[in-house]
Amino acid sequence: MRHRKNKKMLDRSNGPRDALIRGLATSVVLYENINTTLAKAKVVRPFVEKLITAGRRKSIETRRNLTKVLTVESAVNKVLEELGPRYATRPGGYTRIIKLGRRKGDGAEIAQIQLVK
Repeated sequence: MRHRKNKKMLDRSNGPRDALIRGLATSVVLYENINTTLAKAKVVRPFVEKLITAGRRKSIETRRNLTKVLTVESAVNKVLEELGPRYATRPGGYTRIIKLGRRKGDGAEIAQIQLVK
């Protein structure tokens, strides 16, 4: 039975998919906007939102949990020192997805995921 199985697979197995999501999330945190396919943007969006929500609470436990997920230490510092305080009063909805059209080579839908200012 497939009840409540709604995870997007992105045509990858578990390890490569997790690495892709972690890399995209790190890039979104560091650069605050990236261009990717619409499917990948939709998958990484809740992941980034949870990271920023966790970063609103500065503690050693939060730092350790973010270090497990984000691949670069500067991304962890940015979540805790810049993004957490920036969105402290905002009750969620830290990212936005903007559709940019289709990619010339294979026609995949391209989107930009960015952090709301």
